[in-house]
Amino acid sequence: MAIETQPERAQGSGGGTPRGSGRTRPWWMRPAIHTAIIGAAVGYPLGHILGNFLAGAGPSLYPNITLSDSSDWPIVLGYLFAIVGWLAGLGVFNDVFRQMIGRPLSTGNAQETETQGGLAKYFRYELDHKVVGIQYLVGMIIYFCTAGLFAMAIRTELLSPVHHVFTSQVYIEIVGEHGTMMMMLMSSVILGPFGNYLVPLMIGSKRVAFPRIEALSFWLTPCAFLILLSSLLLGGFPFGWTGYAPLSIQSTVGADSYAIAFGLMGVSMILAGFNIIVTVICYRAPGMRWSRLPIFVWSMVSTAFLMVLAAPVLVGGMYMLLMDRTAQTAFFADQLGGSSYLYQNLFWFFGHPEVYILALPGFGIVLEILPVMCRKPLFAYKVAAAGMVGVTLLSFFVWQHHLFDSGINPDMRPLFMLTTELISIPTGFIYLVALGTFWKARIRFTVPMLFCLGMLFNFLIGGISGVFLSDVPADTTEHGSFFVMAHFHYTIMGGLIFAFMGGLYYWLPKMMGIKLNNTLGKWQFWTMFIFFNSTFLPLFAVGMAGQPRRVFEYALNLQPLNDWVSISSFFLGGSILLFVINFVWSTVFVREREVGNPWQSRGLEWQIASPPPPGNFDKVPVVLSGPYDYGVRDAQPVADLHPPDGVLSAAIAQATTVRAEA
Repeated sequence: MAIETQPERAQGSGGGTPRGSGRTRPWWMRPAIHTAIIGAAVGYPLGHILGNFLAGAGPSLYPNITLSDSSDWPIVLGYLFAIVGWLAGLGVFNDVFRQMIGRPLSTGNAQETETQGGLAKYFRYELDHKVVGIQYLVGMIIYFCTAGLFAMAIRTELLSPVHHVFTSQVYIEIVGEHGTMMMMLMSSVILGPFGNYLVPLMIGSKRVAFPRIEALSFWLTPCAFLILLSSLLLGGFPFGWTGYAPLSIQSTVGADSYAIAFGLMGVSMILAGFNIIVTVICYRAPGMRWSRLPIFVWSMVSTAFLMVLAAPVLVGGMYMLLMDRTAQTAFFADQLGGSSYLYQNLFWFFGHPEVYILALPGFGIVLEILPVMCRKPLFAYKVAAAGMVGVTLLSFFVWQHHLFDSGINPDMRPLFMLTTELISIPTGFIYLVALGTFWKARIRFTVPMLFCLGMLFNFLIGGISGVFLSDVPADTTEHGSFFVMAHFHYTIMGGLIFAFMGGLYYWLPKMMGIKLNNTLGKWQFWTMFIFFNSTFLPLFAVGMAGQPRRVFEYALNLQPLNDWVSISSFFLGGSILLFVINFVWSTVFVREREVGNPWQSRGLEWQIASPPPPGNFDKVPVVLSGPYDYGVRDAQPVADLHPPDGVLSAAIAQATTVRAEA
């Protein structure tokens, strides 16, 4: 069992040697989002000037650049310098320079974070994992709603096949922005807010392993968001969210925004995943064995491994794409010895694990909430954990089913058809664990429980439709159609976003000490559930009738179905607006306090005050039993939050002895 072996350092979020208390500077002189904006505003023109020099004045030094589109260099270097300026303005590099000149590090002490700055701390580079979790939460809601507005624009255009709101060029730009923003930024929609905030609480830790890396992982996301949006000012990108070469190489400078933003988000995912992995392995409280780990933490660890192993391939692919566009390399140019298939393989080697980066956290939330609302132990806990590990492993062996229609070697198709169908087995185990928990349960139909039930219904439809797409003959027919789009939205929005909403209603009283309005929550669920299915279920029929994606004209006989889908999508957007109203009204204006344990949960995170105190726990707890012993006679408390002196020291000594013997 791994534990924090230096509890005196665990008191603060940042580790390091405490500094002396100096005079506090005014807020406008402290690194925060306003200084980050100034840094980016200074960095972009510097990079742009350097890019113009390389593209214009420097051909004798860099002859390859004379062959390239010179407008790419100023854009790419401008973005890169803006990113550096953004991070420097936030103070990300301050501790690096402190160490270089021999000064002590900032501690990022949780006590200081709680007592200084008020709301201002949420606009700064903070090292408290709870602050980072709230930053992620608000950021992800903004990114999701922005992408949703693009979706509303798409469905507005598809109301008629002959009367157009947008030109074909603008339409494909909107489609690309929507898809990229959803797939790029929503990859951390659960691990970002809930993983960073709750995992240390669930494992009995006072901090995360690498608080600076955790904070950096968040502050890269608004940078990626703004860079992606800026592509609209540069002509957008006409290749959807996948960025297939050679179109992405030949496209306008808006493609530079796509590649840099996607690559930046890949770096954020790597950092976030690495921090979660090390935190869970090395910072578990005494008694928190792997067999006692909450199932939500299992889902976070599985997701983190997917991020750490898959995202570097994405970052490499985006780097190669930028080099092809600027330095005239030929990684993806068939005529010059490269291969457009190389890009497809690199992208989907990340892209399909990405699907489970989105799906596994949703199942983690559902399986965490079900025992609480059913008042019985989680059915087949070890099977659920094994299923998540199985999905993690198999997800790296299925990516080429995205290339069934791309001209891959036909001998490879049966293999990847088999592996794609095999991954449904561990996924099915996880699903059956959820169903088994309902057996002889005393179900409480709270708002979080309703969203869990909605997620299970939606994911079932998404999973069944996915079986068709794993089969080569069926995929050949439906590939690139609205059938695929409907399947994907049932799996991701129907699974991930419904689970996210359930988790938000469940954990927001813990995270902010404030509960959302219950009546508005139920209205939101029923409108969201009904109109989600009313939007995407007909799209299976639209796809089977032959309507392709990313095309704004279609057969006239499909207009009634498209009109139904568009009108339903507007009501679906209204349900999300209802959520935003509930969130803002409850957290900003009403602020109804919830300081206890409203769900009577046995989870370790619920055994302390809401919101958690500085440092999370007064003393490192000793875990005594699992978190799901609901209805178990003579069940022990989940943990001793105030263990006698010497218990922790003995656990540390035992862990040290075990490591020494190993």
